[in-house]
Amino acid sequence: MEHTELLKKIRKIEIKTRGLTRNIFAGEYQSAFKGSGMAFSEVREYQAGDDIRLIDWNVTARLNHPYIKIFQEERELTVILMIDVSGSQNFGTQTQFKKEMITEIAALLSFSAIMNNDKIGVVFFSDKIEKFIPPKKGRTHILRIIRELLEFKPEHTETNISQAFQFITNAIKKKSILFLFSDFLTDENYEKSLSIVSKKHDTILFSISDKFEQNIPDIGLIEVYDPETHATSLVDTSSFDFRSKYTNWWSETRKFLQITTSKLSVDLVSLSTGESYIIPIQKFFKMREWRRQA
Repeated sequence: MEHTELLKKIRKIEIKTRGLTRNIFAGEYQSAFKGSGMAFSEVREYQAGDDIRLIDWNVTARLNHPYIKIFQEERELTVILMIDVSGSQNFGTQTQFKKEMITEIAALLSFSAIMNNDKIGVVFFSDKIEKFIPPKKGRTHILRIIRELLEFKPEHTETNISQAFQFITNAIKKKSILFLFSDFLTDENYEKSLSIVSKKHDTILFSISDKFEQNIPDIGLIEVYDPETHATSLVDTSSFDFRSKYTNWWSETRKFLQITTSKLSVDLVSLSTGESYIIPIQKFFKMREWRRQA
């Protein structure tokens, strides 16, 4: 991608996603995600009705009058975007490729995070960890992330979600918010690694699919290229047996994802390249806010 063209794409994504952040998502993001705990703020004199467990005995003894500790919620969060860069992300038959939708949503979440003064980092993964950008703050950092999302070229093309979760478990010590983006088109059993990482971090999975992947239409004999294995083969889409087997396989991958996330109480947001992501993400933020207030 030429430098000028790349800068135009970065600017276009920035304008769109920053606009959405300001007008729609800024307050909702803040309401949906809370800080990691309570931080000491100050001390003040004890008043009738205060919890005696909050008395600061050192200050009380020094001033010969009861004082209590005041705590405030830690608002600063660490957000990690986990981006599946395997070959199947470069696919889309509707308005955009899966990779393009992931880039926009990742940028949207990034700008929401920095407006909340949060740090944000990124992990690009295939069947190996391709690149890790440590969490930082600021617009310059976000623009770097967008640039990487647009032009990053992975060394590998297959998928290993478990390895990505294992990397996060080992690399990120502070409790963080994880947003993982993938199409989950894998026969891999990632339940154990998801279980481990979700106990340590607040984990949200974004499943990005394309309408064509769900039901292959009857369009006769076609040449099919697998972007993950690089294998090319002739497929007879007019074969009911072939379409049935494929549909069953696709349904099984969705079923495993839904059952696993439900079992582990992990949030799942399902999106399609042919539909707007704005309303589903709004609903997700609202659901998080309701759950937090419950």
